[in-house]
Amino acid sequence: MESNPSTMQEQSPSCLEITMEVHSVVPPPHKSTIQKLKTRLKETLFPDDPFRQFKGQPTKKKWVLAAQYIFPILHWGPNYNLKLFKSDIVSGVTIASLAIPQGISYAKLASLPPIVGLYSSFVPPLVYAVLGSSRDIAVGPVSIASLILGSMLTQQVSPTGDPVLFLQLAFTATFFAGLFQASLGFLRLGFIIDFLSKATLIGFMAGAAIIVSLQQLKSLLGITHFTKKMGFIPVMTSVFHNSQEWSWQTILMGFSFLVFLLVARHLSMRRPKLFWVSAAAPLVCVILSTFLVFAFKAQHHGFSVIGKLQEGLNPPSWNMLQFHGGHLGLSMKTGLVTGIISLTEGIAVGRTFASLMNYKVDGNKEMMAIGLMNIVGSSTSCYVTTGAFSRSAVNHNAGAKTAASNIVMSITVMVTILFLMPLFQYTPNVVLGAIIVSAVVGLIDIPAAYHVWKMDKFDFIVMLCAFFGVIFISVQHGLAIAVAVSIFKILMQITRPKTVFLGKIPGTDIYRDLHHYKESVKIPGFLILSIEAPINFANSTYLNERVLRWIEEYEAEDPKMHSNSSLRFVILEMSMVYHFLKN
Repeated sequence: MESNPSTMQEQSPSCLEITMEVHSVVPPPHKSTIQKLKTRLKETLFPDDPFRQFKGQPTKKKWVLAAQYIFPILHWGPNYNLKLFKSDIVSGVTIASLAIPQGISYAKLASLPPIVGLYSSFVPPLVYAVLGSSRDIAVGPVSIASLILGSMLTQQVSPTGDPVLFLQLAFTATFFAGLFQASLGFLRLGFIIDFLSKATLIGFMAGAAIIVSLQQLKSLLGITHFTKKMGFIPVMTSVFHNSQEWSWQTILMGFSFLVFLLVARHLSMRRPKLFWVSAAAPLVCVILSTFLVFAFKAQHHGFSVIGKLQEGLNPPSWNMLQFHGGHLGLSMKTGLVTGIISLTEGIAVGRTFASLMNYKVDGNKEMMAIGLMNIVGSSTSCYVTTGAFSRSAVNHNAGAKTAASNIVMSITVMVTILFLMPLFQYTPNVVLGAIIVSAVVGLIDIPAAYHVWKMDKFDFIVMLCAFFGVIFISVQHGLAIAVAVSIFKILMQITRPKTVFLGKIPGTDIYRDLHHYKESVKIPGFLILSIEAPINFANSTYLNERVLRWIEEYEAEDPKMHSNSSLRFVILEMSMVYHFLKN
């Protein structure tokens, strides 16, 4: 039985006439326990109902649809034409000009040989072009995953003292990252990454961007003896403790190129049609700085250079994967953390551009695509890759129409690996540092942080936990703290649901929160409460106590008017309660 508060009519200050509307509630159709469980699992694991496209189709058509579902390239490939290819080749070459310097830079950030960054921009894009469902994502190494991979592995293994073991652990961590990502997609468990809320990611990305930038002070200032720690305080201590190693020539070159890159980025943001300016700027910096170092023999005057790079395509690395020994736990833990971060970034990038261009991206298929390309990459001398936001933005602005732009980028990188490696021998490390700083600056989103502050103060605290945790503790611990606080918030919302006192807006039949709507008024004798969460065993006791407290507060609010406004009815508005479980 339900009572409709809109039928209450005030007759006099002390008399209320109430018209009750009684509605019979028909019980739902009977379902067996198996049917209920089946429905629940379907809604949890298959909310998009991927099998509906097979209903009523002949067997041959089902096989075709299944192949297109597993390999999206079979969906758009048969309709591919020269017009699409012209757009994709322009965007592919454009993002390759960005991927080459970024690949070298991010490999250095991960404490890996620079050539590994180029390997990682060759094979994974080919895999994604076959399995991925986004036409805007540009695949390759990313700054945050590179930082986490390098920082976690260097805690136990020195990349200079034992470079072979370090490389083996990097490839093994990449394998476990891919295995974890593909498993989430295959088991339809993608909702797990939703525990990384937007507030968490804003704080984490901003903190990681600052840590990444601080790490580049070694290159930008020309410091030789630099701390291996990632925290803000150790890094700044190392910078000023080794101030005698600062090189004014390195500082001049580094900050000159950094200003050039930031201006190019700002220009492309202000005028999207000039996307090619920020895309080409890193490669221009590499070419120009390499020429200056070579022409003036600057490597003999304090400038640190990349050195000779290995030529040739990716060598197989499946024999380097380590599934035993004392470092297996480290590889698994590193793979798990980098897998979550890179997967979250890749899914967010894909969904962002899909919403802009009004097409659909299947999150679970994306997880499998990203996971499989990392598994394949771990066997072909690649480390963790995903859809990079900066590269994908350039790909989108350059007019990419299909995932074939990744194939074009991959071919361009392949040509570079085969024939152009000697040209990078004299590239100074300082320009790579400038490229990294200019790339991660965009991860600091101050307007988004302000928006979180305005919308939800608790989410802002979560964001600060992630930010300061990353800066002052470590990248992985900062992320863990933020996730823990987010889960605590969810538990608080479940166990302490919100209840509000409703009042009537004069001249209408609308009831709203008295604290949010100043024009709403109380109805004498009535306490109308809205429960804004499901009721279950975890909050039933709290709700019972809270309702009793509402009653006590109502009766104690104005003792002088107690005789005229004594509480006669308590009405619970439960439209938000979609689930009820009694303790």
